[in-house]
Amino acid sequence: MPVPEALTALAKILGDRLSRSKSDLDLHGRNETYFPFAPPDAVAYPETTEEVAAIARICAQHDCPMTGWGAGTSLEGHALPVRGGISVDFSRMNRVLQINPQDMDCVVQPGVTREALNQELRATGLFFPVDPGANASLGGMASTRASGTTAVRYGTMRDNVLGLEAVLADGRVIRTGTRARKSAAGYDLTGLFVGAEGTLGLITELTLKLQGQPEAISAAVCAFDEIGPAVETVIETIQMGIPMARIEFVDAATAAAVNAYSGASFPEMPHLMVEFHGSEAGVAEQAESFGALVGEHGGHGFDWSSRPEDRNALWTMRHNAYYACLATRKGATALVTDLCVPISRLAEAVEETRADIAAATIPGPILGHVGDGNFHAILLVEPGNTAELDEAKALSHRMVERALRMGGTATGEHGIGMGKLGYMDKEHGAAWDVMGALKQALDPNNLMNPGKMVRQG
Repeated sequence: MPVPEALTALAKILGDRLSRSKSDLDLHGRNETYFPFAPPDAVAYPETTEEVAAIARICAQHDCPMTGWGAGTSLEGHALPVRGGISVDFSRMNRVLQINPQDMDCVVQPGVTREALNQELRATGLFFPVDPGANASLGGMASTRASGTTAVRYGTMRDNVLGLEAVLADGRVIRTGTRARKSAAGYDLTGLFVGAEGTLGLITELTLKLQGQPEAISAAVCAFDEIGPAVETVIETIQMGIPMARIEFVDAATAAAVNAYSGASFPEMPHLMVEFHGSEAGVAEQAESFGALVGEHGGHGFDWSSRPEDRNALWTMRHNAYYACLATRKGATALVTDLCVPISRLAEAVEETRADIAAATIPGPILGHVGDGNFHAILLVEPGNTAELDEAKALSHRMVERALRMGGTATGEHGIGMGKLGYMDKEHGAAWDVMGALKQALDPNNLMNPGKMVRQG
């Protein structure tokens, strides 16, 4: 593979924004979970779409792989350049290009993070709702079709990207979608790129749907003696149509981890964390309806708050739950599952998963965005301990098999990356080959994030 020739050509257009420093290579070869270190040959820091297109043309000419990099917060090894080549870091393409308050949309570069965008939007009365927890880049969120705590009300990235600009493997620049809220014109190429994990092209611009800031917000946390009643409460809440903005579950082990990590004082038992958005009257009515359901299922210890600082503290603790769980086992890494099942099968899936983990030798706290049937198990393993990693993979395999048997999916929000590649055939069948045909059509030399998403030759 003539990577050196590609680096020489790239250096001519990028100068010192093509880095081969050890610190840069190390940063772009690491990930948040258990996947092994895989550094690129160099890191490119483009500042414009034209530069990304030039990078792609040079890499195509020299058969050099390209892997996009946002904030590096993905959990399935998506951004690891496992076949070397160039890591294309979008941190310098971080401008909000346009805000259209009357149309409730905006145009951003891919390196803008969700927190930075919402800071920019504060004066408009609008916000961008997709909240995966980490302060991820919006390009990365689109590429992995991210969701998170607010998906139960506002949807995932699939529902909130109106259009995008992307650079293809040969350097062509295309635009998909428009700022219109619907279209019947041609294939949905926006939907094709959202969730493609950078295997079809590099996203260089996004048009995003915005939401109005709610008049009133109220959050609460409540405890349950057992997992089953907590999950049944979630199922009935959704089936009754109570419009939750967030409805999160943590088990007793996660509650204990959050206490130790964040100085909280949750009883060490399963909890639901909820939030309501709407008018003052609407929020009060929703909270009353939910409270009645909690009471029917034996929930207790309600703690309600409408104060922003209290709500922010609650959701900060929830967002840090992964790191809190890691901290319970010094030096641990994790294999993190993200199953999603039809809401009617949620209690069954969670209970069977809990029993499976209880019989294992490694810890595995359970938490998740249960309002849309999505939950996680954080399987904690000692780095370098092959037996523990094998056990974690076996546990994860049984969880995925269970989800598929119940009509669910191997991944509700983390994406495929490398960790879930082996389940694509079982979940999609012949449709996986169609994905491979699309990849072959747009990237015949397999230069865009190779080793991910499609069947590997």
